[in-house]
Amino acid sequence: MSKNFKYESDGFGKMQMGCDWEVVDVKFTSQDICDNTYFSFKALSAKLPESVIEALHDELNIVLVVDYSLKTCSEVQTFLLMVGDLKPSHFPLQNLLLCRHFTSEISEIHHDFTINYLINSCGLSPEGAILVFKRVGLRSPLKPDFILSFIRNHGFSKTQISKMVRMYPQILNSNSEKTLLPKLEFFTSLGVSEEDLATTLEYEPMLLARSLEKHILPTYNFLRRVIFGGKIASVFKNCSMVFLEGHYNNVERNIRSLKESGMPQSCISLLVAHFTQVLMQNPKKFAQVVGKVKQMRFDMEKSMSVMAIKALSSANNKFIWTRNCEVYKRWGWSEDHVLSAFTRYPHCMTKSEKKIMQVMEFVVNKMGLSSQMIVKAPMIMRYNLEKRIIPWFLVVKILMLKGLMDENRKLGSVLCFTEKQFLERFVTRYRTKVPQLLSVSQGKTTIQDV
Repeated sequence: MSKNFKYESDGFGKMQMGCDWEVVDVKFTSQDICDNTYFSFKALSAKLPESVIEALHDELNIVLVVDYSLKTCSEVQTFLLMVGDLKPSHFPLQNLLLCRHFTSEISEIHHDFTINYLINSCGLSPEGAILVFKRVGLRSPLKPDFILSFIRNHGFSKTQISKMVRMYPQILNSNSEKTLLPKLEFFTSLGVSEEDLATTLEYEPMLLARSLEKHILPTYNFLRRVIFGGKIASVFKNCSMVFLEGHYNNVERNIRSLKESGMPQSCISLLVAHFTQVLMQNPKKFAQVVGKVKQMRFDMEKSMSVMAIKALSSANNKFIWTRNCEVYKRWGWSEDHVLSAFTRYPHCMTKSEKKIMQVMEFVVNKMGLSSQMIVKAPMIMRYNLEKRIIPWFLVVKILMLKGLMDENRKLGSVLCFTEKQFLERFVTRYRTKVPQLLSVSQGKTTIQDV
């Protein structure tokens, strides 16, 4: 078997290399495979003829056969490599055995290189690298280095890139121009900021693997038809999963169910724009939720029905509902009180036990009010205790103690004002008589200091 290399070009992207025993054609499907093959040789300290190295880099599709033999069982001198389908008829038995030996050497080198690259260049832990290396199979640093640089240039931090690689390591072998860039540009065109885009893709990097034309665009066009004002950017920010899973099955079927239940397009638009995740649940379960909302006599033509559907769609809703019922009952509520509060503000039944207890403790024990006040104004559970509920209620209590406000005023309605409205009505208006009110409303002064 000849150890002399010779080649002759017979057209763009193709090379023939002759051996005295047979001429074999092997085609590379891309420049990446050519580069990876070359660097695999370099990893074994092998030397190729300059003409072959040049061909690897100059042409897109190449035929390559390299002759090799073993000096010893463990030392590679020169080699015969076919990239493509190996046909036994092309090789004598001795050469087939040598090919297997060479392939084993290459596999071990790729294994070590991939793990080291994932750790040193992508920030993965050794354990994380071992878990994902089989899904990416790197052969040289050229392609992944370029991809990492490309992602960084689009505003992704090292931490975000590390998470993306851990969840979707195949991104390191992606085509930046054909696969990644079109999707990044598309989501940016929706009005998604660079920061929001990076944050979203940090947790949903598989979006970059979805087909733009066949998957993402059809879902976008569907959402644009059902959302008033085209608030698609908010959907991407709050529920990017819909672009990953698509609208074809659950979302479309659940919207059809809402229409059949009498919900107008304005309410459907509200649900899709702000609570897209709700529409992605199993249609059978969703129909049960809608049925329960109607059973509670919510008007499906009102936006409050949207809030009720959202509140009842939690994965563990039954547990949360039962738990919160028990918490409210500790403060003297009945089942009717619970339902009454729920119909006024459905999300009062989704709050944590800690939040409910803290609000009740303040309203009942500190303010001396009845817990049933919250039944009529459950919206109080929406607000921050330290920043809004406590300071605003203290302002009102001070005004009542000084005889500047009717003690029969419904305190629950106070929290429904905007900050500007509250300051105008309860602080600025009385600043000459009680100058400390502004400080109290900001939580800086207690009622004892007034």
